[in-house]
Amino acid sequence: MILAAKILLIIASLGLIAVVLLQSGKSAGLSGAIGGGAEQLMGKQKARGIDAVLGKLTVVFAVIFMVSTIVLGYFLKGTP
Repeated sequence: MILAAKILLIIASLGLIAVVLLQSGKSAGLSGAIGGGAEQLMGKQKARGIDAVLGKLTVVFAVIFMVSTIVLGYFLKGTP
């Protein structure tokens, strides 16, 4: 159970990092290149749709990260 929680925590951490880096910010970072290409090919709605999906994925990965951290802390609290 502890190993599964650790693996889930690592996957959630990497997923959260990747999704946050892909989101467009005020400076239109890495997502600006991806969203810009989608905007040229499929219009502005597609670029907004990608940002909406990335926003929802951020929430999902953040919840998984928090829950797995709490579970892992609970199981490891009595371990020396």
